[in-house]
Amino acid sequence: MEAHDLTGTAPSRSEVVEAVIGASRVLVAVAARSLAEVAEDVTLPQYRALVVLASRGPQRVASLAELLAVTPPTATRMCDRLERKGLIRRRAARQDRREVRVSLSAAGQELVSQVADRRRAEIAQLLDRIPVEDQARMVELFGALADAAGEVADRQLVEDWEL
Repeated sequence: MEAHDLTGTAPSRSEVVEAVIGASRVLVAVAARSLAEVAEDVTLPQYRALVVLASRGPQRVASLAELLAVTPPTATRMCDRLERKGLIRRRAARQDRREVRVSLSAAGQELVSQVADRRRAEIAQLLDRIPVEDQARMVELFGALADAAGEVADRQLVEDWEL
């Protein structure tokens, strides 16, 4: 990918989109490698469900489906698999025992933490090849992108949720 000329001309929308797509390919590859090193039998969509539970706490399956942009039956099957792997658990809600909520198990929390640690280490190695002044801009720009997407920083995952 070519670096944009920083002489003061604004990049086109297309150039910005292509730059973000290029960065996303790198980050997806890092995420996939990090996950494979920790749990090769967990898919990226399953891991995404774990991250949503880590960042947002216990959820009804229908709410989890909405957050993942999948159908409720797809989320139910995903939860079935994650429960069999011991990564989530299902519990009746305290207020309404008919309502079932899914949450991370201790093993699920540990997997999310291990993957995040491995991702963090690999990204740190990549950043060693980028000038410090560019890294400062990345903090602002990637932060804005994450905020626009409603993402929560990895360091905030799981900390506030009861297991």
